[in-house]
Amino acid sequence: MMLAKRWLWFAFPLVLLAGLSIAVLVGGLPRLARSVPPVEELTVERVRLSPGHIVMDVVNGGPDPVTIVQVMVDDAFWAHTVTPQRTVPRLGRATIDIPYHWVEGEPHQLRLVSSSGITFDHEIPVATETPAADAGYFLRFALVGVYVGLLPVAIGLCWLPFLRRLERRWIHFALALTAGLLVFLAVETLHEALETAERVAGALQGTGLALLATLGAWLLLQAVGNVGKSREAEPGAMRLRLAYLIALGIGLHNLGEGLAIGAAYAQGAVTLGAFLIVGFMIHNTTEGLGIVAPIAQDRPSLRTLALAGLLAGGPTIVGAWLGGLAYSPLLGTIALGVGAGAILQVVGVLYRVVARETEGRLWTPLTATGVAAGMLVMYATGLLVAV
Repeated sequence: MMLAKRWLWFAFPLVLLAGLSIAVLVGGLPRLARSVPPVEELTVERVRLSPGHIVMDVVNGGPDPVTIVQVMVDDAFWAHTVTPQRTVPRLGRATIDIPYHWVEGEPHQLRLVSSSGITFDHEIPVATETPAADAGYFLRFALVGVYVGLLPVAIGLCWLPFLRRLERRWIHFALALTAGLLVFLAVETLHEALETAERVAGALQGTGLALLATLGAWLLLQAVGNVGKSREAEPGAMRLRLAYLIALGIGLHNLGEGLAIGAAYAQGAVTLGAFLIVGFMIHNTTEGLGIVAPIAQDRPSLRTLALAGLLAGGPTIVGAWLGGLAYSPLLGTIALGVGAGAILQVVGVLYRVVARETEGRLWTPLTATGVAAGMLVMYATGLLVAV
């Protein structure tokens, strides 16, 4: 009886709030809206090109429905079809198919006209056919992922014999260097997520979505990382666990890199895609160093190294597939946000490990220099990425 009464008092404010919301929507807002012009917003999420056709995917990110009545291509009205319907409700999506013989390598201007006369523009910088999801497509972008993710990380893992011969204080420097690498990666990834969020439909709150993905990934990894964790765990097991966490955080970051490369090629920006591949290759080699630094003196097996390398580099392949086939600002924002959150969580774990390794004397001149050097290395290699 007491339990039912408690839940009744919990539900009572919710019932009052629901009643107030209905009263405002039915009675108050329609009167206010009569004298206010409609607020219309359409966001072009993706444009696909096939021989003789331009297909646009749009989402309504505004508060009011939008009715698409005309489509212009290169300043001329053009025949088109809209599915599922011309009136796109709030948060609704529509696909616009335009029979148009676009020219390979040429720019094209698209304009949507609503029933209220508001226009929405989109530019195709370089027209090129959208790759089809066949075996050749998956193979090409898988090779891109191997070149950008797997091979550079594997090359970075080859620093293990060098690290194994270092004195203990220089191992602390290597761990601090890893922390600097990860801090720079986290800031870079979060910045890219916020930039991508600006292209998300307004009603989906791209900036909030990026921060939610970042915080959600961080909290999830915090919770999962503490499951079955024992304070009496062997130091070697803890270091191995840290190496895998670093590989996971880097892998989620590399997922975002794969998205960028795949999207560049799918949109016809071949030169940009080539710069991204070369830049990310050099950029990602340093990530292998960060993975092996915690386990440099533990003599990990080849199986352990292979698994860590696959965890760090493999997501680049998945990102390239998604970027080339189904990239959207919404997908990019979520992926980059998750990557930033994962890297931040790993930075926290690494901080605790370095503090334990240095017996509480964390900020020595050597470790401080290591953090700064790690950030400088990532900045220097990042200059090679033309984004």
